[in-house]
Amino acid sequence: MAYLLGIDVSTTGAKALLIDGEGKVVASHTTEYPLSTPRPLWSEQNPADWWQGACESIQAALSEAGLSGEAVSAVGLTGQMHGLVMLDKADQVLRPAILWNDQRTGAQCVEITEKVGGLDRLLQLTGNQVLPGFTAPKIVWVRENEPGVYERTTHILLPKDYVRFCLTGEYATEVSDASGMSLLDVAHRRWSKEMLQALDIPEAWLPICTESDQVSGRISASAAQATGLKAGTPVVGGGGDQAAQAVGSGIVKAGVISVTSGTSGVVFAHSEKYAFEPQGRLHAFCHAVPGKWHFMGVMLSAGGSFRWLRDSIGDIEKAAAALSGDDPYNLLTREAALAPVGSEGLLFLPYLTGERTPYPDPEARGAFVGLTLRHTKRHLVRSVLEGVSFGLRDSLELIKGLGVPIEQVRASGGGARSPLWRQIQADVFGAELVLVNVTEGAAYGAALLAGVGGGAYRSVEEAVAATIKVTDRTAPVPENAKKYEALYPIYRSLYPALRDTFHALTD
Repeated sequence: MAYLLGIDVSTTGAKALLIDGEGKVVASHTTEYPLSTPRPLWSEQNPADWWQGACESIQAALSEAGLSGEAVSAVGLTGQMHGLVMLDKADQVLRPAILWNDQRTGAQCVEITEKVGGLDRLLQLTGNQVLPGFTAPKIVWVRENEPGVYERTTHILLPKDYVRFCLTGEYATEVSDASGMSLLDVAHRRWSKEMLQALDIPEAWLPICTESDQVSGRISASAAQATGLKAGTPVVGGGGDQAAQAVGSGIVKAGVISVTSGTSGVVFAHSEKYAFEPQGRLHAFCHAVPGKWHFMGVMLSAGGSFRWLRDSIGDIEKAAAALSGDDPYNLLTREAALAPVGSEGLLFLPYLTGERTPYPDPEARGAFVGLTLRHTKRHLVRSVLEGVSFGLRDSLELIKGLGVPIEQVRASGGGARSPLWRQIQADVFGAELVLVNVTEGAAYGAALLAGVGGGAYRSVEEAVAATIKVTDRTAPVPENAKKYEALYPIYRSLYPALRDTFHALTD
């Protein structure tokens, strides 16, 4: 039997996931590595740690499954997006990689927008605003602040594509990950010559850019020795973490939306045609499905808001969970279930680390609004779950405004494990929420893309149909949905009313 390998180069660790010909997970291993914050707002990693982690995870997954590298027919890659790896002419890494969550490039984002002729022109060229997390402003920052590094650069790569280089010796990326660089003509799925000329970035530095299911290289002899894989095994383009996770959740046709409630929250919608949100409030990226696109809204503190609450007022639940073997989140959601829908007029703004969609504002702040003497811990917990759900709905509303149908919402991430939170989201969204049989996310999607490129499936759609099934459904409760429909406009009014206050407090 042939097996497929998905490799996920995430911010916390490198995962290797093996699936068999029927899509069953046969082994999974993650090797963690450190993250560096040398200055406030900075976030960096050593690319050598990604490669070492990938090698260790591949070897461990093969060992766990009792397989040799000969059994792996194709490899797919996914990982954290936007990170900048700079190589010199000897292919040596010139500086630590600057990551997606690094916030040092605010001035460069303004500079780039002005150079290309303003936001409207930028959206026409790339479909997206330039944000501090994206790759192009990082390149400009290095040019302005580390000219010696910039002058020695001959190639730039994204995180997963550095691991691809180590596996194959090829400088390659694919369209979904490249969409987040602010250098891709997303409409035409190729590098934007106008952006490169405006920013004076040599096109020769950029890797070749393929569709996500295309073979981009083959395992080299040295990589075979380091990983245990067979030399010559095809390595497929793969996808950025969100696009690959969407494939791994079955978001490959119109009408099916994914909502991921991890530390951050992501709303992801497949689109048959290219378009962009007129104000750039949604990401408009190439999908990992060839010839398709996707819209994505991102809120920065989804599950992160719940974790903050647990750490701030959940000491009793933590202690009780330690004694009982339960999870403190479960104990807190049981408390929240005792509060009524709407938390008796208590609203929570989940902007604890600033916000991205629909307000690209790093100075936005969290807030409880409507506190009275009647409110207790159970109300606080429920209002956090409801506030995050309202924040996710903001992205859904923008997606609907672009004419994308919403027929089914597929939930994933830590928040999806809570039946109460799934019900709240279904009621706030006014749509059915479902779970699927796959919980491995991006690595699983990368393995399916490997299967397409390696010939196990004829298309991404066929791969998804063969492996991903709905396992649970949560329908909205009409009475609850009606109450949330009345509260949502009030929630929407809070940020505009408090924006100047947030900025004054920051100053």
